[in-house]
Amino acid sequence: MNYWTQGPDNIYVAAHRGWSAKYPENTMEAFRAAVELGVDQIETDVRVTKDGKLVLIHDAALDRTTDHTGNVIDYTLEELKKVDAGVKKGPEFAGCRIPELYELLELVKDHPTMTLDIELKEYPTEGREELSYDVCGRTIELLEQYGYGDRCVINTFSGKLHEYIFKKYGKKYRQHIYFPFSYLGETTMHPLLYGYCICMFGSPYMAEKSDFDMVRAHGVRPWAGAGVKDAAGVDNAIANGAELITCNNPDDILALLRERGCHR
Repeated sequence: MNYWTQGPDNIYVAAHRGWSAKYPENTMEAFRAAVELGVDQIETDVRVTKDGKLVLIHDAALDRTTDHTGNVIDYTLEELKKVDAGVKKGPEFAGCRIPELYELLELVKDHPTMTLDIELKEYPTEGREELSYDVCGRTIELLEQYGYGDRCVINTFSGKLHEYIFKKYGKKYRQHIYFPFSYLGETTMHPLLYGYCICMFGSPYMAEKSDFDMVRAHGVRPWAGAGVKDAAGVDNAIANGAELITCNNPDDILALLRERGCHR
């Protein structure tokens, strides 16, 4: 199956950390709501626990999104399952939990055209290379176990990790890179050599059309980032030729795209 039919007349909508404007980010509640809404893609973030389990949470620390403090990597999975990941969004979400990666994969298997954007948050900084590469390898292995190797893009803000993936797997897996390229940190290869798609950040949220045209000329598909949240942002993304919009409010973005005949 060809999962990647996005284009100017069918701009995909990716739910950023699930339907995160309405539900607690990176929770099963946010993912389920986004799937039921009819998005084309779920974006999420993978981190590792003290005992090596793959969990979905954006920040290294628990403080912003949960009722606990400290770093994710200092908690075991059993301890993390007692953390409330919803109450800070609102009392009605009390009891939402930090999910494991496999829980999202189980949800998506019942939606055969859904794609995934898997962001690896454990970077190969000095002294953490082995950890980072292990998390990367085990994430890919789990995706393959579910048969999702062709349904996902792999995303990280670490150019070093992107290069590791490319050197180990070639172009077997679609890599999601960032613009400006400085977001990727130090690199030894040009990111357009291995990128499948690129999130076109800029000032404040979108790069110029000339930048979109440049990456497209290199065969890399330009996507718009989570700064798109209203009609002006959608119109800018369409004008620049974005093929996917990652957003926190997928209900609004889907409606706007459909009004403009840009989403099937």
